[in-house]
Amino acid sequence: MSILICGGAGYIGSHTVKELIGNYEVVVLDNLTTGFPVLLDEKATFIHGDLGDEETLDRVFQEHSIEAVFHFAANSLVGESVAQPLKYYENNVGSTITLLKKMVEYGVDKFIFSSTAATYGIPDSAIITEENPVRPINPYGRSKLMVERILADTAKAHDFKYVILRYFNAAGAHASGEIGESHDPESHLIPIILQHLLGESEKISVFGTDYETPDGTCIRDYVHVTDLANAHILAYEGLVKGKVENEIFNLGNGFGYSVKEVIGLCEQISGKKAAVEWTERRPGDPAVLVASSKKIQDILGWTPKYNLEEMIQSAWAWHSKSYNRQI
Repeated sequence: MSILICGGAGYIGSHTVKELIGNYEVVVLDNLTTGFPVLLDEKATFIHGDLGDEETLDRVFQEHSIEAVFHFAANSLVGESVAQPLKYYENNVGSTITLLKKMVEYGVDKFIFSSTAATYGIPDSAIITEENPVRPINPYGRSKLMVERILADTAKAHDFKYVILRYFNAAGAHASGEIGESHDPESHLIPIILQHLLGESEKISVFGTDYETPDGTCIRDYVHVTDLANAHILAYEGLVKGKVENEIFNLGNGFGYSVKEVIGLCEQISGKKAAVEWTERRPGDPAVLVASSKKIQDILGWTPKYNLEEMIQSAWAWHSKSYNRQI
């Protein structure tokens, strides 16, 4: 039996493939619109195709004995989702419906869904649990929440089980140095800083310095990408063993770091000084977003292993490699 990784040439998908290889047979489906061939693992079976293409999915399920599906193949840029909402609903929701229809048709009953903290919108509390209201404020967050609700309805109607993982700010790179974070355009804070320190931009912009936080900048929760990958595997194994069924879990470190703290650590690890432009707040940015991961720790025993310094060290090692900047 194999595990199908949709979006396995992307950032979190490729790290999950890396952790699965050696213990599981892995099939990767990716259209490479945001993924990169260099992130593909040669030990996995790769199929170049689109998640919303029924013929491709028929071929995948007919030619491989798929036991479970991990879904990472979503568009995930908040700003782009506001500018192009139909693209996000078509891919994130429409293509996922096509995938779910084929899973039901072929009797594949286990689904691990990569969701997001964006489903919470602007929360009422700094520490976010799974009980917080879900009030997404952009099409990206709404598209993920729509899929979450579609999964719940599918599980009621069919022999189908799922785990939803809402995670916060993924960071870092694999310990092997072979894969890491690559986006085009890049929108995540740590790689933006590190790429700047490598000379790929003249400056970095910090949005807002007057928040009610110790240093005035936003505080966010960061979690290492390998910790995220292992949470997906634990969720799958929990479904197989009957420990969980149709659950939602937050994934984060439970600690917040300000933008200034992140910049300082990047400077310390790289030995370089950043040129920072301090600008006005962006609409909709909460002062503090920190995840409570107590639920998944209690039920599945997941505990993040990496702290922020280790995340940045691994990311710096990855971004420092010249081939990465040529992807």
